Amino acid sequence: QVQLVESGGGLVQPGGSLRLSCAASGLTLTWYAMNWYRQAPGKERELVAGIVGPAGSTKYANSVAGRFTISRDNDKRTVYLQMNSLKSEDTAIYYCNAKGDWVGVRDRNYWGQGTQVTVSS
Repeated sequence: QVQLVESGGGLVQPGGSLRLSCAASGLTLTWYAMNWYRQAPGKERELVAGIVGPAGSTKYANSVAGRFTISRDNDKRTVYLQMNSLKSEDTAIYYCNAKGDWVGVRDRNYWGQGTQVTVSS
């Protein structure tokens, strides 16, 4: 059974930093594109960052490029999102997503329960 459990959210002042973690069980990280999405009140869910493949290729939304860094620890089966220089517009629920990227799992798509990030003074 696949589980994605996010942690690390909270309240932070503008300009501050947070690190989100996504602990994955029941899957092999390198077989999946591991993504962080976010959804702010009244807005659609959007892709923030992703990491995929054995080499760990990364991609970022323009709004977070240069401020956020996605990484993964295959041994710990954990994906991280380091968020620096946080802005009020980064306030949202952040979701971990695993989308199959390997033969036999391409139809798989899993979500975590989300963690709240609030940027406010």
